[in-house]
Amino acid sequence: MLLVAGIAQEEGSSPLFFFLMSLSPSIGSPYTLLREMKSDERGMWLFGFLTACARCVAAGSLDSASSGLEQISLLASPDGDIVQRIVAYFTEALADRVLKGWRPGLHKALNSTKLTCAAEIILAQKLFFEYCPFLRLSYVITNQAILETMEGEKVVHIIDLHCFEPAQWINLLEELKARQEGPPHLRITGIHEQKEVLDQMAVRLQEAAEKLDIPFQFCPMVSKLENLDIESLRVKSGEAVAISSVLQLHSLLAYDDDTMRRNSPSVPNNSSSVHLPGVLHMNPRTLGDFLERDVMSLYGASPDSQSSPPPKTLSFLNALWGLSPKLMVVTEHESNHNCHGLMERVDEALKFYAALFDCLENTLPRAPVERQKIEKFLFGEEIKSIIACEGLERKARHEKLDKWIPRLEFAGFGKINLSYNGMKQAMRVLQSCNYDGFKIKEESGYFIICWHDYPLFSVSAWGFKRY
Repeated sequence: MLLVAGIAQEEGSSPLFFFLMSLSPSIGSPYTLLREMKSDERGMWLFGFLTACARCVAAGSLDSASSGLEQISLLASPDGDIVQRIVAYFTEALADRVLKGWRPGLHKALNSTKLTCAAEIILAQKLFFEYCPFLRLSYVITNQAILETMEGEKVVHIIDLHCFEPAQWINLLEELKARQEGPPHLRITGIHEQKEVLDQMAVRLQEAAEKLDIPFQFCPMVSKLENLDIESLRVKSGEAVAISSVLQLHSLLAYDDDTMRRNSPSVPNNSSSVHLPGVLHMNPRTLGDFLERDVMSLYGASPDSQSSPPPKTLSFLNALWGLSPKLMVVTEHESNHNCHGLMERVDEALKFYAALFDCLENTLPRAPVERQKIEKFLFGEEIKSIIACEGLERKARHEKLDKWIPRLEFAGFGKINLSYNGMKQAMRVLQSCNYDGFKIKEESGYFIICWHDYPLFSVSAWGFKRY
């Protein structure tokens, strides 16, 4: 947590940072002394230096930004110490933003062959599950909530909005087998955009169900979340429905923002393709900003908006509510990366990802290949989305639980308090795997998963509410 605290202390930038940005990295210059500093001291300088460069980018001072980013890149490295690695990914994201806004044609040409391999991203997600307990804790808490809510149910239908890790549902099958009244008939609908992932899930889960002698059916659905046809889930009469959403709902906020841009007379329809410095001045309100003020005024109908479609997130949540789920468990990032201003996003993201890099450093210090894959294809891609992208391209629009609560309530869901048993099961995982530094806090029936005292992920439970 010293790393996060250090970032907070260095958020301000002194004239010395701008002086450093004008220095050439020649032998004998003060810049060279920076490379010779101790790791902790150099890290403090790098974070401040990076923040100063981000301010230049936000202000449209491209010459200063270019000079600063060039010099930072000589000190930062994805192969270096923890601060050098963090700064390297933020530097790349800022440079990508500058080039994309300043010379969009050049940016497109340079990136035309840089295709992100889906297999690499899936591997990074699996490594993150293996080496950091966050997803494991979310799965344990979700499974416990399902067990408690589905007690006595004879037919259970689970809808997994991002089905990629069989361990979660194999553990649930084992728990259901041990039920005093015996296991229910279980159907899992797994949603993922890669067919290969669902094929592997089907094999693993079917094998586990056969060994445990549990009546089981796996229904794969190849789809992106934003294109999911809820009606095709085919919930049957008599099924008790549970929905699991792990780090998925925030991606829908890009479509809400896009709808607001198109419906706002003050924002041109082609605002996603404007040049610098225009690209640095974004729509001053996001859906989250509106929700903070008055959710009814945002979603309530008005005479001039009768023909406008509702926001994508609300439509999606309403459709899920229409399935009458007995339970929905939502895990999301506990950070505001959907702020309208670039500097707000940089500041929030620096603290959040410093904590993630820090915990990964503690759980995976001696396996650089695996760590690099997680940092590059998971953390790095998210940082680039938060910092370099706008419009529909910016998918990593993480928002805190206090923004999700009014959305879910407005869509018709009622809060279900997560139980002490869920907390106990999660703590048992931390103790059995010797995960030091991780904490779970209970706040008004919700759980917050922390690295030391820094909140990183929230887990909340919801149910169908009749009106």
